[in-house]
Amino acid sequence: MLRFAEEVLLLLLRDEGGSLVSVPDRSLRYALAGGVLMDLALENRIDTDLENLVVLDDTPTGDELLDPTLAEITAAHQQHDTRFWLEHVADRCDGLRAAALARLTDTGILEERDDHVLWVFRSRRYPELRGEVRREVKLRLMEVLFSDEIPDPRDVMLIGLADACEIFNQLLSNWELEQVTPRIRQVRQLDLIGRETIGVIDDVRQAIAGGSTPHMH
Repeated sequence: MLRFAEEVLLLLLRDEGGSLVSVPDRSLRYALAGGVLMDLALENRIDTDLENLVVLDDTPTGDELLDPTLAEITAAHQQHDTRFWLEHVADRCDGLRAAALARLTDTGILEERDDHVLWVFRSRRYPELRGEVRREVKLRLMEVLFSDEIPDPRDVMLIGLADACEIFNQLLSNWELEQVTPRIRQVRQLDLIGRETIGVIDDVRQAIAGGSTPHMH
């Protein structure tokens, strides 16, 4: 099963060429960080409330995308809220992004190719090898948004995560976004485990957009 960090990256993979859709760096960091926290919650390792994020089980999951964060939360000398850990994980998301992409290439879902642009600049693209896997992620969410079907709980969480980080703004046309916005709001109400994390992402993003510094505990 793919983790949220992997699915976010696959969701952002362009249909042509294999490069990633350009989203604000902070939005991508929040999406990856929020995905890690939600995966840990789904694995019953952590739980959140309005005041604190707490460890329920410190047993490693055996997943290199999740266990470093679980270990940090476990080793913390005091409890912190979801916003603290979201910011903390987001600040080191370069390694998480690289690890998720590496795993997608190691498992044969993506292929990494180095392209030289203008002989000077190097960019990395990740064209599809098993295109059905990449399309499955994007089409799965589109089928939920453009229908009345009851979505899978993980799809609910991924839709909420993508919406909170404004990823749909890049994936959909203005007309499409207008059509599915009520559906996105409806689906987000179904989320239970990730609601706190996604709510924090919303708050932090809006605070930054408004020019204020997000509150940290």
